Amino acid sequence: MNSPNPYARELGDFLRARRGQLRPHDVGLEPGGRRKVTGLRREELALLAGLSTDYYQRMEQGRDVRPSDAVLDAVAAALGLDDEEHRHLVTLAHAARRPAPARVDREPERVPDGTRRLLRVMDTPAVVLGRHLDLLDWNPMAEALLGDPGGYPPDRLNMLLLIFDDTLTGDRGCPDWERQALDYIGMMRAAVATDPVHPRATAIIGELSIRSAEFRRLWARHDVRESVSGSKTFRAPEVGTIVLDWDTYPLPGNPGPVMLVFTAEPGSADADRLRLLASLHATRVTG
Repeated sequence: MNSPNPYARELGDFLRARRGQLRPHDVGLEPGGRRKVTGLRREELALLAGLSTDYYQRMEQGRDVRPSDAVLDAVAAALGLDDEEHRHLVTLAHAARRPAPARVDREPERVPDGTRRLLRVMDTPAVVLGRHLDLLDWNPMAEALLGDPGGYPPDRLNMLLLIFDDTLTGDRGCPDWERQALDYIGMMRAAVATDPVHPRATAIIGELSIRSAEFRRLWARHDVRESVSGSKTFRAPEVGTIVLDWDTYPLPGNPGPVMLVFTAEPGSADADRLRLLASLHATRVTG
């Protein structure tokens, strides 16, 4: 019987997804005859990790097993996990060892006054995202770049909901759309690892799973991101295309919000366009 422990279920889902992405030739095995699965079989993964097939199967089924750190290291090596994915595996497994999920802080997220002041004096676009990617605050530069979020109901101000909103995004054809969607999904996966049954996470994931085939496909990959950086192309009608780097910076709390900051190379054409866009926005606001 499967364990009711949500961490154990999440651990099993993560292991199955990662095993499904490996092929025999990825780990030096011959495919053999006709295969019913596209990825590695459970017995193949168990062999690579030095475990019995029954024990590994129990892990994937979310049953009552408490793998040691040495076992987790062996499984991570067999799956070829990177450092971030390895930490995610350990987080889930440690939580699954407990007989019941630990009490998790679900107090409303608040942005410290000092962080709000910092946002206002930054001369580059920046936003504060909650643990489930809710947009908690932003500065005027971000408003100039992304549009005014103030007209949206608070429960819709969420980066995952917005990026999968068909009425908003004309960016689906952009080459970096899926990459950014995967970054946000990976950040949500990291949040879910700390509290798989949080009502806000459940609501967002449930809604998107129902209405978006793209989300279902990407969510099933079980990618995880603790913090991310990258680049994004913006199309601003007033000034043209702007390519910006973006980075996330954790703020106090465990888990806590993050600040997402967009920057341009100093002296570049992108920096000039960003300054012009900010100037036009300021004129409209004060005009």
